[in-house]
Formats: sequence, structure tokens, C-alpha cells
Amino acid sequence: MLLLPLLLSISAPARAADSFDEAAWYAQTCVACHGAAGKGDGPAAAALTPKPANFTDAAFWAARTDDVVKKAIKEGGPAVGKSPIMAPLGAGLTDGQLTEVVAYLKTFKGKK
Repeated sequence: MLLLPLLLSISAPARAADSFDEAAWYAQTCVACHGAAGKGDGPAAAALTPKPANFTDAAFWAARTDDVVKKAIKEGGPAVGKSPIMAPLGAGLTDGQLTEVVAYLKTFKGKK
């Protein structure tokens, strides 16, 4: 019984290291261009042509699959025929983490 807290304290950091916070990753990696609310209106957006994607727009999601969005994140806009300004940003992410990021982006869909 006395060993249980010790075992839990040892395994807790391992769980934390395995966790991925897609919202924090978005905030660190995407907000400058896509904005905190995903509207494509981040602080850098004014200087960009074409403008960053608006993740709140249902038409954005209707026009592409999750796999295309994942590829754009991982390999950059040119990999999917989109803006050359969109750099490859997800090279260090696993496929599962990319799936989590896309799911997070979809939470912006339909928001005004």
C-alpha cells in the first residue's frame, strides 16, 4: 500500500511526456497567421497574400479532406496546391498528433 503513491509518482511524468496538447501547439505554431479564433486574422495576416485560411468557414472544410489538411500542416501549402507562404510545420508530429490538430481546427468551424 505504501508503494502505490511511489509508483504513481514515477509513472505520472511518463504520461505527461506522452501527452500532446493540440490547443497549445496551435497557439504556439498557428496563431500568428490564423488567429486565436481560427479566422485567418492573426497579427501577421495583414501582411500576407494570399490570406491565411479561415477555419471557421464551412466552405473551407467542405473543400478538403482531413488528410489534405494534415498534409498541408506537415509538408506546407505547396504540397497541397495552396499558398507557398504556408511553411511545413508538422514535421515533428506523429500521424495521431496531426489528427488531433485537425480535430482541434474543426472546433472553430461555424464560429463567428
